[in-house]
Amino acid sequence: MSFQNTYEQWKKEESLDKELKAELESLLNNEAELEDAFSKPLEFGTAGMRGILGPGINRMNIYTVRQATEGLARFMESTSGASKSRGVAIAYDSRHKSPEFALEAAKTLANHGIPSYVFESLRPTPELSFAVRHLNALTGIMITASHNPANYNGYKVYGESGGQMAPKDADALTSYVRAVENPLQIDVLPEDEAKEKGLLQIIGEEVDNAYLQEIDTVTINRELVREEGKDLKLVFTPLHGAGKMLGEKALEQAGFTGFSFVPEQSVADPDFTTVESPNPEEHSAFEYAIATGEKEGADLLVATDPDADRMGVAVKMPDETYKVLSGNQIGALMQDYILKARQEARTLPENAVVLKSIVSSELSTAIAEKYNTKMVDVLTGFKFIAEKIQAYQEDGSQTFLFGFEESYGYLVKPFVRDKDAIQALVLIAEVAAYYKQKGENLYDALGDIFEEYGYFQEKTISITMSGLEGSAKIAALMKQLREEPPTTFGGANVVSTEDYKLQEKVYADGTVTTMNTPSSDVLKYFLEDDSWIAARPSGTEPKIKFYIGVKAGSDEAAEEKIKVYSAAISEITNVTN
Repeated sequence: MSFQNTYEQWKKEESLDKELKAELESLLNNEAELEDAFSKPLEFGTAGMRGILGPGINRMNIYTVRQATEGLARFMESTSGASKSRGVAIAYDSRHKSPEFALEAAKTLANHGIPSYVFESLRPTPELSFAVRHLNALTGIMITASHNPANYNGYKVYGESGGQMAPKDADALTSYVRAVENPLQIDVLPEDEAKEKGLLQIIGEEVDNAYLQEIDTVTINRELVREEGKDLKLVFTPLHGAGKMLGEKALEQAGFTGFSFVPEQSVADPDFTTVESPNPEEHSAFEYAIATGEKEGADLLVATDPDADRMGVAVKMPDETYKVLSGNQIGALMQDYILKARQEARTLPENAVVLKSIVSSELSTAIAEKYNTKMVDVLTGFKFIAEKIQAYQEDGSQTFLFGFEESYGYLVKPFVRDKDAIQALVLIAEVAAYYKQKGENLYDALGDIFEEYGYFQEKTISITMSGLEGSAKIAALMKQLREEPPTTFGGANVVSTEDYKLQEKVYADGTVTTMNTPSSDVLKYFLEDDSWIAARPSGTEPKIKFYIGVKAGSDEAAEEKIKVYSAAISEITNVTN
């Protein structure tokens, strides 16, 4: 069916939502927009789906949410039999239409006799992950577009382990979703009837309290926090998202009482009116926090994204300005403190393990080696960290201590099986309190780490290729890199290349070994100077990402390497970085 025919089908649908119908009318003479909205279904992959709000099969709306949930219901019925009665936990963040989408998902499940447990108001993604296991639900749904712009929303599915679905189950679920041909013709049970039949239950405080009870275990040195917690000056901004309520309670519960909020960003706002992007990876997201921090003389600033699974930090510099740290730097600070504090307290397990993604800093590996702790690399995507945690729990081979990704995602305790900015908030406050007691701050601490382990620097280059041609361009670039593999970057020879799609590691002398990891469209190049470069198409955005990791004897030397390798990537992509 052509996009014009699909558009006409939606336009003629008598029961179409009035708001969507009005938007359709406004698109009548915008053929490019219509083609984008109606030419292909919104992609549903291993990370669920994420897209622009509006009418159309390639947009986030109540009908595409019903379609995804109809596929989920059929998947549950095909694999679980009677166990579908365990139900589905559903949470949502502060975005436009999030409450409505959560309700539509519940009504679609109810039509299949599957109960839902829907949070009474917005909650963070990590609490949804926790709730799946706490409620013994079979699956979970999180309505969020994470840190995307305000005109986006999304839909993520979690398995019974509390992590996002593993690739095998996600692929099976995707096939069920794609088999639902017409999103306009999906039956749902009315809300009142679903509640009357016990198929729609509202949850809130009881799960909050259980989650906060677990959060209390994140604190390592309680005596330290008792002594320094009241004096640590911390500014916290939830960036108009879901992190405020639990973040505030978690800090107070731990013993940090000297914190304050960015007032303009403490109210949930789906338009994110004070920021260009509600993403703690972006330095501009800290503009208001920096102003508040300067006014109050804060030791550190902390920001969480709209669904509170990512956390960013800015630290006070010697000249009293604030510097936003990278995700790798935050990860190094927290990992170093965890291992140091556990070793000093004699609670560091012999079988301890730290997990990170293959595109995260090798500084983490160096820190782990010092403390005789195992470091395990996994594919990008926190579901792979969650998979490892589940496996370790089942076989008892390793004790999980910390997991992180360079994209500002951290996990301290495995009662959550996804990134958890609330846990990270409590821990980074403790790390700051530790150094404050020593007369230092996190900037000083990071300098100490670099002095001990070497000056590591990383950079991520994201190249957007939007529209119908974007995915084809990204695929062509990855194909080119495989068929014409680079032998040098910026004058440095490539000593080996890992191809996670072909499951091969190829050395410069032609030797090939087989890799034992899940398949993924990632290429990683190891250079003769201990630097590395990776190329990876994004799984949630129309982007291809290049990652650079270097090590040098000084900060300036590391920065120079980053510049050289960035220029080399520009030559390959014909895009200035």
